[in-house]
Amino acid sequence: MVLLPSFTLLASFLALVSAQSNSSGTFTNPILPAGADPWVIRHEEYYYLLQSVSDNITIFRSPILTDFTNAETKIAFQPPPGFNYSTDVWAPELHIIDGTWYIIFTADPNHDAPPPEIDMLCSFACPAVNHRMYVLQGSTSDPWTSNYTMKSQLNTYDQFAIDGTYFQHKTGLYHVYSCWFSAYESWPANLCITKMSDPWTVSSNVTERQILSVPSNPWERTPYGRMQNDRLSSNEAPQQLDNPKTGQQFIIYSAARSDNRNYCLGQLELVGDDPMNNQDWRKNNEGCVFYQNALEDAYGVGHASFTTSPDGSEDWIVYHGMENPYSGWSARNIRTQKFTWNTDGTPNFPRPGYGPYAVPSGQNASISML
Repeated sequence: MVLLPSFTLLASFLALVSAQSNSSGTFTNPILPAGADPWVIRHEEYYYLLQSVSDNITIFRSPILTDFTNAETKIAFQPPPGFNYSTDVWAPELHIIDGTWYIIFTADPNHDAPPPEIDMLCSFACPAVNHRMYVLQGSTSDPWTSNYTMKSQLNTYDQFAIDGTYFQHKTGLYHVYSCWFSAYESWPANLCITKMSDPWTVSSNVTERQILSVPSNPWERTPYGRMQNDRLSSNEAPQQLDNPKTGQQFIIYSAARSDNRNYCLGQLELVGDDPMNNQDWRKNNEGCVFYQNALEDAYGVGHASFTTSPDGSEDWIVYHGMENPYSGWSARNIRTQKFTWNTDGTPNFPRPGYGPYAVPSGQNASISML
């Protein structure tokens, strides 16, 4: 008999419990016991999940939203050595635009370690100074069987750029990402927007780039409320969220620092007609719209994406969080919960927790059909 390590036995037990719960109509968080920066999209009968694996881009595929422990996996992209995108691959996202699949992601050339000649130019230490945004293009209409090849680096004016996403609007396509004020500013990290002519080409020049949000509120800063300290105060991980009934468009973003308890979600709403006009955006300055729940040991909740139940009747948030806020980035895992909408059309996010929760509407039916 082979004795398994205790953590392996625990993982197997949790997977079994999760599978039994899902089949009985409830589930518990996390849906993936380790991971961060989740992106989930539903296509036909499957959910596809990407997260920060660091040395490659892996696609997880599952017929259910609430358990990825036994999901199929496929390495979509293994960056070769010696390129500007070879290391520290962060926050990949899988999008379908005009019938073609694209993966947008962040990476850098040297394990997040700039040489002293570069680091000394920064106002603070700047390990991420060489992170940039890149786009892969899929070869078929099927996200699982597609081969993904490097299409382009996105133009961020040779400046720090992480957590980029697409924002689709009636006036066109936009790139929204986390940026510094200038090349060696270091911190804080802000939200920038640029116009695109296609999913791999930025058409805005550097003077046209707009900053949509800066971490100006106490809950957006690290440590919490220390207004004179810009180091690692952040607006990052922007995600488009549209209200399917009212048509209102939001950017839900992460604020503060991702390795501590205060990481949370903030909200911008497009209230005008031009996404490139920062005055057409309204920021919710009253506080986080999704934040830690210390009573349930749910800390550092952020970097979210959004999807629907199998039957399309419910909206779900997928995010990472931690149970132990003292262990930093290594403590993060991936969770999901249902959310609703307020009467004014803004999202109404739940308090983060572990459940048990009812599985998404139509999930059991969709499993039985496979």
